[in-house]
Amino acid sequence: MIELIPAIDLIEGKCVRLTQGDYATRKVYNEDPLDVARQFEDHGIRRLHLVDLDGAKAGRIINYKVLEKLATRTGLVIDFGGGLKSDDDLRIAFDCGAEMITGGSIAVKQPERFLSWLTQYGAGRIILGADAKDKKIAVSGWEEGTDFELIPFVRDYQAKGVQKIICTDISRDGMLQGPAIDLYKELQEALPGLYLIASGGVSSIADIERLAEAGIPAVIFGKAIYEGRIPLKELERFNIERC
Repeated sequence: MIELIPAIDLIEGKCVRLTQGDYATRKVYNEDPLDVARQFEDHGIRRLHLVDLDGAKAGRIINYKVLEKLATRTGLVIDFGGGLKSDDDLRIAFDCGAEMITGGSIAVKQPERFLSWLTQYGAGRIILGADAKDKKIAVSGWEEGTDFELIPFVRDYQAKGVQKIICTDISRDGMLQGPAIDLYKELQEALPGLYLIASGGVSSIADIERLAEAGIPAVIFGKAIYEGRIPLKELERFNIERC
């Protein structure tokens, strides 16, 4: 059964969402991320994807105090991303309670450092952020495109020990128009053994069910919850089925 991973995106310590990564589209949904995280936990959610959007823009960890609060006041297993560029950033994230971190831009711009993290902390704690537009990797909070093709990029890292990736189709993120299921199927077929976490475009429980039917191991979603399209109560049956 598919693993459910709701997302909390942070700007100035508040729970926000963007559309297609555009900071100008930000919408604040809750000024207290802890309240949101506790609601998730109350409905059986066990994982949380926490994104420091300020950090992604600044190139260094910023919202670590929010991470620490959520890690110490809930039982959620948190993966944290956004702005992790240095060994100190990583140390702060883990010291503040992250169980896993997601590295995207760092894997493109400083591959040696990213691989050193993989060696030091293990593949279970270091997730590759492979965010793409038109099947090409984008970095720096999606404000910068690259010439790296998605599948060869991920294949290279899988060969070097990466086991988990988060793949976001940027064109769908925040659009509530459904996930890029064909893209995820292509990734799964091309890269067997990879733990693929799909992200972007989820608009309903039906979308999650379609991803599960396609054999996708896990899914991140956020805006559909905040916009009331996925009642938290409906997620409980997925968690029961995982027991």
